[in-house]
Amino acid sequence: MPARIVLVRHGETEWSATGRHTGRTDIPLTEEGRAMARALGARLAKAPWNGLPDAVVYTSPLSRARETCELAGFGDRAVDRPELMEWDYGQYEGRTGVDIRATDHPGWLIWRDGVPGGEKLSDVAARIDTFLAGLNDEHGTPHPDTTTMHCADRDVVLFAHGHLLRILTARWLGLPPESAQRFKLGTAALSVLSWEYGLPAVEIWNDTSHLQELQAH
Repeated sequence: MPARIVLVRHGETEWSATGRHTGRTDIPLTEEGRAMARALGARLAKAPWNGLPDAVVYTSPLSRARETCELAGFGDRAVDRPELMEWDYGQYEGRTGVDIRATDHPGWLIWRDGVPGGEKLSDVAARIDTFLAGLNDEHGTPHPDTTTMHCADRDVVLFAHGHLLRILTARWLGLPPESAQRFKLGTAALSVLSWEYGLPAVEIWNDTSHLQELQAH
């Protein structure tokens, strides 16, 4: 089993800044988002992280996550994993919750009501369960684009997306996927999943202290 799972949500995009649901649309980082990614990398390069030299690194193949990974200094050892792509929002792609509730579905809540033409929450959870099962395997998960990565007793760093990482956290804790609603997660936030008395636990959540200097300007 991995020692820790370090979660990184991608930096800001034009759509994330305005609350638009961004699933499979490949929206690039804004300049602010790139600055966020560099600030995160500077933090992880210092103690106590020291660049996480022995960690296994995985990223969503979508450019906003991949670029965050690269600007943070992990691109040369990151492996793309399609399981880490964001929830497919179907007909609600690119729309805000305010707009959806005003014009399509009063009272709409994605965790309860889902998305027409997109993935079911249970399907997102199923692919995350498969991914986590691979990490928990004693020998890690073979990937067709690389040699077998041994995750046992090593840190794993994941660069991915807001809803996806929230669902992953719920499943890590053994909670139903709709519990992810309770885990608020900002752009370029740092979180850590680990263990407490042999049980999955949250060690750090939604830490954006590395962005304070950017926010001051």
